[in-house]
Amino acid sequence: MSFASGPSRWSDVWLATAARGISSCGDFLAAATLTLALQSAGAGGLAVSGLLLAATLPLVALAPLTGRLADRVDSRLLLVVTGFAQAAACLALAYAGHPALVIALVALLAAGLAVTQPVLAALVPTMVRAEDFPRAGALVQTAGTLGALAGPALAGLLVGGFGARVPLLVDAASYLALVAAGLLIRTRRGGRRTGSAAGVAATPSPGWQLRRDPLLVVMVGSLAAVVAAVGAINVVEVFFIRETLHSSTTVYGLVTGSWTLGIVVGGWIFAQVARRLTDDGALLGAGLALLGGCCLAVLASAAVPSAWLLVPIWLAGGVGNGGDNVFNNLLLARRVPEAARGRAFAVFGAAVQGAGMAGYLAGGLLLAVAEPRPLFVGCGVVGLLVVAAVAAPVRRAVRAERATAPRPPETVPGVGTGSADGPGVGADQGGRAAACGAELATQ
Repeated sequence: MSFASGPSRWSDVWLATAARGISSCGDFLAAATLTLALQSAGAGGLAVSGLLLAATLPLVALAPLTGRLADRVDSRLLLVVTGFAQAAACLALAYAGHPALVIALVALLAAGLAVTQPVLAALVPTMVRAEDFPRAGALVQTAGTLGALAGPALAGLLVGGFGARVPLLVDAASYLALVAAGLLIRTRRGGRRTGSAAGVAATPSPGWQLRRDPLLVVMVGSLAAVVAAVGAINVVEVFFIRETLHSSTTVYGLVTGSWTLGIVVGGWIFAQVARRLTDDGALLGAGLALLGGCCLAVLASAAVPSAWLLVPIWLAGGVGNGGDNVFNNLLLARRVPEAARGRAFAVFGAAVQGAGMAGYLAGGLLLAVAEPRPLFVGCGVVGLLVVAAVAAPVRRAVRAERATAPRPPETVPGVGTGSADGPGVGADQGGRAAACGAELATQ
């Protein structure tokens, strides 16, 4: 990976940190607000599933384009234009009444996220020297995760007190943080400028392709398989907490935030572990074990008689989720060339989000024929079976890696904490079910 050649620009890191935290809070605020509004209006699982699909499909479909945009277009231009567009879309969403218009605007917000995620993910490492990257990554990732933690809780409070319009207006204002960051951050990447120094000509992206790296292929495939297996709970959870456990919107917001809090804790804990794991195969195996722990947390959730008992279970699941994010981030950072970072993060995020879409669709369909509690049991069991099934290809990939012993020419000495959603700074695929797209896959 390529880092800043001069002193680290910590002012830029703090600006990116603030923008990441505020925009992430806004993303999850909108997600939880719209989910609660649908449930309170009597909508069924298919309606919630459709909302989640609208928020996820652009992240998958646009990944080939947005990844290249992140590598080739000026990062300042992308952040400013996209931030304004998302603010306008969310403002319109606050006053939209027709379901088709709501879905279209949600999809537009997701299209903007498909741009900003790889832009920020690729930009942060160029702000700092290699030895400062772990701290910078930790700051930005933690801000994103804390924003995801605050969003659902804030939605529960605001929806309960003011209805759905006020939180959506707050969300519209939050996207202006991206505009401010784009204007104030001096480090630029893509277009005619790249790295922390001005005027450096951008180099064309190499012909990097995910399928050329078997270890990354297995990493993405195993994570996507688990996400598809347990992703239905992102649709089921609001009905489980609100109807099966008879909890208020405020409790819903607070309980759903416990998984995200666990991601923060797990990210910092496993960032220290990751520093000592120099073998990429060990990182991959440890990540799979943590995914199994996330599935166990989902299964255990089905037995609780009260929503408050979900808090320690989801906190533990989030710790595993955060650790898996850390290991995924480090594998990507070690094995992907710098000039292809934006594309790599977009491809990784698209694979996970695409798998999450399968879970969303399954959740909506299954709620029509089954109650939420047995669906939690099914998701947990299927998730564990998938982890067991992918263990064999993971072992084979690790053996092949160690037999050939390839060593990337550029490595990263450490890694920051992970978020829900995903690689680097963004796909911020955090949330329930082993990084399976969180509340609305818009972290």
